[in-house]
Amino acid sequence: MRPQPLLAVTDVEASSLWYQKLLGCKSDHGGKEYERLVYDGVLVLQLHHFGVEHHHGPIADAQDLPYGNGVLLWFEIDDFDAAMERVAELNPVIVLPKHRNPPDGKGGPNHWECWLRDPDGYLVVLASPDGSAGPME
Repeated sequence: MRPQPLLAVTDVEASSLWYQKLLGCKSDHGGKEYERLVYDGVLVLQLHHFGVEHHHGPIADAQDLPYGNGVLLWFEIDDFDAAMERVAELNPVIVLPKHRNPPDGKGGPNHWECWLRDPDGYLVVLASPDGSAGPME
């Protein structure tokens, strides 16, 4: 099984470019209505315009704010430090800056995280691989 999340967004092309920059992924479809983003040939995210129904009907109501309430898009990335440089270039709203999880002590994933908002306000978490934050005290 592989997750294949799909987000309803207001501007597919702008969101595609934003996620490509953030995650270092590539477009595998392109267009104003729908996008597939891949990393190393594997689908990691789909983007779909709110107003386009295609053959399945509407994905979501664009007026139903906030988008994704209670949902986090969580990406484990190997190049966490490089991703933090890309985050700085994108200048998104930062919810929680780079921090260690857990902040102290033993237990937990012992990795780095950064929580931010995408152009539509969805909450996105970037996390380094478990155990990558160094020795635990």
